[in-house]
Amino acid sequence: MNKADNDAGNAAIDSLLNYETVKYFNNEKYEAERYDGFLKTYENSSLKTTSTLAMLNFGQSAIFSLGLTTVMVLASKGILSGNLTIGDLVMVNGLLFQLSLPLNFLGTVYRETRQALIDMNALFTLLSVDTKIKNKDLASPLVITPQTASITFEDVYFEYIDGQKVLDGISFEVPAGKKVAIVGGSGSGKSTLVRLLFRFYEPQQGNIYVAGQNIQNLNLESLRKAIGVVPQDAVLFHNTLYYNLLYGNLNASQEDVYQVAKLAGLHDAILRMPNGYNTQVGERGLKLSGGEKQRVAIARAMLKNPPIILYDEATSSLDSITEENILGSMRDMIKHRTSVFIAHRLSTIVDADEIIVLDQGKVAERGTHFELLENPGSLYSELWHTQSNRVLNSNNSQKAENSSQQSSKEEERRKLQEEIINSVKGCGNCSC
Repeated sequence: MNKADNDAGNAAIDSLLNYETVKYFNNEKYEAERYDGFLKTYENSSLKTTSTLAMLNFGQSAIFSLGLTTVMVLASKGILSGNLTIGDLVMVNGLLFQLSLPLNFLGTVYRETRQALIDMNALFTLLSVDTKIKNKDLASPLVITPQTASITFEDVYFEYIDGQKVLDGISFEVPAGKKVAIVGGSGSGKSTLVRLLFRFYEPQQGNIYVAGQNIQNLNLESLRKAIGVVPQDAVLFHNTLYYNLLYGNLNASQEDVYQVAKLAGLHDAILRMPNGYNTQVGERGLKLSGGEKQRVAIARAMLKNPPIILYDEATSSLDSITEENILGSMRDMIKHRTSVFIAHRLSTIVDADEIIVLDQGKVAERGTHFELLENPGSLYSELWHTQSNRVLNSNNSQKAENSSQQSSKEEERRKLQEEIINSVKGCGNCSC
């Protein structure tokens, strides 16, 4: 019954969180039927449990009634024979009823105890799972300043599934205070670098250094405190804008929150909202646009004030105008900081101090934007020209469409003028 209840709850939450997808594909009826199926399973399990308890209670009552009848008959015979008094009969009757009261609750207690034991077993099973990423004994805190905030990957190998290498001997360095971009096709291992640096996973081989210190020997809290992340999908809490901004540093003052909102270009937009900073953002930031959510992510990363900033394709889902505005906020943020840009749109990382191109988990190319373009056969050059041609073709198509519309309007205007002239000529030949 517990499993059926959990399955029904999970199905309901899953459907509600992804309600937009449900509506996109007109699957409301399917989700309702799926939920009804889980509820039916839960109902059957609940009825089975209730029936079992009813049988148990009936059995208890039957046994008690039979025992009470037997004792009363024997006590009555004892009274008739003179061996027992009426007081003895009353005493025996009272003792039996006192014994019956706890027995009546036996079924309920059994059900509650059994359910509690199942839940406890699930909890202890979860607690017994060994944490793969944890502090070593005597792990040292990270000692870092903006001047020493370098990042080094040294011959790093990593795979999520045995035999499927994601990173295959990656080695590179990000000097302190520099902007380095990492590009490559889907599945080349770009986002994996961020997860490894933040120690969500451990590499199977190789070392990663921050400020010259091996991150496996560092205290996790101090390491993660030194790194700020602006993710591709900024997930917000179902709370106010102020709460989501403050989440970057819970000890920050109100003035600090306002200041980072201004730097991220968010302050004026917030003030235009009816409730200002107390505006509810909705489930996972549903009430905000994509650009506003990204600005919130940038602002709270600023509030954290780390010496290292990681951008994991933070503008890939935004339009060009919003992207350019957010890039301006990013440029203000990365001044005097070490920054790593995981980029899909190459136009966002043209000014990077170095661009590292990944291909099949390896460093295929590296250099500045112009150095990489000097080699026409390079992977970066191919990616750049592919994206540039796509934008150019899109612009040409738009221009052609606009030109066609303009020509059509000119033709309609010319025909209208001819009709007016002919009408005037016709009127001149008449007797009016």
